[in-house]
Amino acid sequence: MLGMIIRFIVSALVLMVVGWILPGFEVAGFTGALIAAVVIAVLGYLIESFFGKKVSPQSRGIIGFVTSAAVIYLANFIIPSYISVTIIGALLAALVIGIIDAFVPTELR
Repeated sequence: MLGMIIRFIVSALVLMVVGWILPGFEVAGFTGALIAAVVIAVLGYLIESFFGKKVSPQSRGIIGFVTSAAVIYLANFIIPSYISVTIIGALLAALVIGIIDAFVPTELR
């Protein structure tokens, strides 16, 4: 349980950094980033359970990249008061989050 809480906190911090450096991607403070991290994780889990591991946002390929961008963009419609994302912003965020995840994993392995 503690590991999951830490994972969401790290994910929220990553979302805040991404929101700070990228145009087209905005997060409403730490609380908004934490809520967005939970929503993105749930959406990623649902997509992974429906389509399988190959489309997982954590997979390391073009399919995982596109899926990650789609999940981020879809979160924009679920929690619009906490996160604001354009299509380009979602693509850039998926790229930056993938790079950050290579150095600071947001998923427990």
